[in-house]
This record gives sequence, structure tokens and C-alpha cells, in this order.
Amino acid sequence: MALLPISKDPFVLPTDRDMLPSERRAFVHTHRTCVLGYARKKDGPAQSVVYYIPTDDGDLLVATMGARAKAKAVERLGKVSILVLDEKWPMGYLQVYCTAVIDRDPDTVVDVMMAVAGRMSGEPLGDDARPFVEAMAKEEGRVVLRCTPYATFATPPRHLHRNDQEEKVTHWLSGSVPWDAADPE
Repeated sequence: MALLPISKDPFVLPTDRDMLPSERRAFVHTHRTCVLGYARKKDGPAQSVVYYIPTDDGDLLVATMGARAKAKAVERLGKVSILVLDEKWPMGYLQVYCTAVIDRDPDTVVDVMMAVAGRMSGEPLGDDARPFVEAMAKEEGRVVLRCTPYATFATPPRHLHRNDQEEKVTHWLSGSVPWDAADPE
């Protein structure tokens, strides 16, 4: 498994049609922020804005503290949703449904934390930062949520530039599409 580098050209959502299955995967692989959703024991669903790292084998990795609720929910239920956000306006998004497990491998944890720092700052961390990140990972009890997508749900961006555009704003229904679905011919 290899972590994918940050994309210099994030996939741009089409505004006139639903995304193809391959475009949904490209959108996920070329963005970096999401809202991670998971079920709580007693209350409604919880959500956290996080950075994620896609891998070349299709997983989405999220570093977190092992003592946090999101890690406990993954251990308890093994399911999360990831709402991948487009970072430009009008905001588009793609919901990704995943099975999830906890990965405690120290090298993986540090690799993901280093990659997240690179996404946060816009440039990769140098190898000289690795000992600091390793110490932080150990001190904070960090783990990786290894999220394996199985379905997506897309919604195109919509925006009114003026209040007299009612006839120009279009909406349509989307549906869940299996993660590994082929594009229609």
C-alpha cells in the first residue's frame, strides 16, 4: 500500500449531470478534507472535520487519537461515512460509505500523520520532522482509521448568483453507487 500524494488539480464536479463512478473515485482521490460521520451510542450521529489520505489500493486513512470517540465507534461498529468536501464555492461534496478498522502499526500512523501535515501546509514535511511526529503519535496514542469505501452518494454544487435565477437552477435525484462500479457505456 502506498499513500497517494496531494493532487495539484482536484477533480472539478460537473454541474449539469450526475458524476460517473470513475469521477466519484477521482473526486475522492484528489481532495483532502472530509466530514467523518459515525454512530454514537446514545445520541444522534457524530461528525468531525478531518483530513484524509487516499491509498493506491483504495482505502482512505484518517489519523486520530485512539481514545477519541471516532476510534471507539470504529471498534464498536466498523462503519463510517466520509463526506468529501470540495474546497471551492459553490461547495460540492460526495458521501462515501465505508467499512472501517483500526490500524495501530506505528509506521503507518506516522506516515499518515506526516502526509496529513503536508496536506494542511500545502507541502510535504521533510524527513527531519519524522522523529517529532513519531514522538507526538506515541504521546497522543494515535491510530489510523482504515476506511474501505463500498458505496458513494453524490450531490452537485448549486448556487444562486442572484435571486431571479429560479428557472436556471436544476436539481435531480442521485443515488448510491457501488464504489467499484464501472462507468456506463
